Amino acid sequence: MEIKEDLKKPTVKEFPRTLLRGVGQVMFQDNMLTGILFLCGIFWGSYQEGSPLVCWGCLAGVFISTLTGYILRLPDQGGAQGLWGFNGALVGCAFPTFLGNTVWMWIGLIICAALSTVAKSGMDNILGRWKISSFTFPFVATTWIFLLSARVFSGFPPVDMGSPEFPHLVEGSTAYVGVLQHFANENVSLGFGDLVIYWLRGISQVFLIKSWVCGIFFLAALAVSSWRACLWAAVASAISLFIAIVWQGPGIDIANGLYGFSAVLTGIALGATFCNFSWKAAIWCVCGIIATVFVQAAMNVFFTPMGFPTLTGPFCVATWIFLFPAYNFFEPKPVEAK
Repeated sequence: MEIKEDLKKPTVKEFPRTLLRGVGQVMFQDNMLTGILFLCGIFWGSYQEGSPLVCWGCLAGVFISTLTGYILRLPDQGGAQGLWGFNGALVGCAFPTFLGNTVWMWIGLIICAALSTVAKSGMDNILGRWKISSFTFPFVATTWIFLLSARVFSGFPPVDMGSPEFPHLVEGSTAYVGVLQHFANENVSLGFGDLVIYWLRGISQVFLIKSWVCGIFFLAALAVSSWRACLWAAVASAISLFIAIVWQGPGIDIANGLYGFSAVLTGIALGATFCNFSWKAAIWCVCGIIATVFVQAAMNVFFTPMGFPTLTGPFCVATWIFLFPAYNFFEPKPVEAK
């Protein structure tokens, strides 16, 4: 995803296009049609899952975060390509997902979405020394702050956040048990049709939506912009699903696609955005996808005692690990390339 050096600042006339690109940039796509299809999937999935506020939160978040870039006149030359908006879009999905529907939740969403744009600009200034982007970590960091504050502010009722508890081994996992028996005990089917659903949910969970239909929308949206991005998203979700099953992860998390979404972003980043298209880069990408699954599991354990989600933190950590070495099969990318 290459930023043109002569790109002009986004104008008010370009604002609607910039908003749609901001949604597409969640998966590194500078494409307005991709953003439209992402939104179609988000609307379908959120209404299908009985959480319609998620899609409206996404719209509010990308609007506020993009508007913040305009108002502050940030020097980010990728603003017209949606790089001011993608963190806010994720903020908008997260708040209605984890917090109760109160006026204070919506005000907090607005504040957090605006803060994510400021945080992105600052983090990119720091990481730019190593030619590494902040990715979605501005969304992760700012949303963690507000979700943690929900534990003491009644205006942020944490209705859908986990209860603080120490992680524990699932029954029977202290000794070897067969994979089929293990998942049968957790009421998770390993039939082909069910595996396809889990695979698609791993893609849809990028926007915190548990809908296999939404996953199809997202694959179609990626294919419109980049067939490589579409391919690596599909491959990454499949690999993460396989790893989680073989290592016997929590069945309910696997069924809901919760081991797939960070791996999907890692796959798109390493396989279709920041590396060239050689066989060495492909192997490196697969290694990054596998590593992301274990980073996801580790961060799940770390945050369980606090009862709040990892969000896309595992993607950021794993992808940074695999980009910092700066091997020669990396394509030179400017820091603005998200």
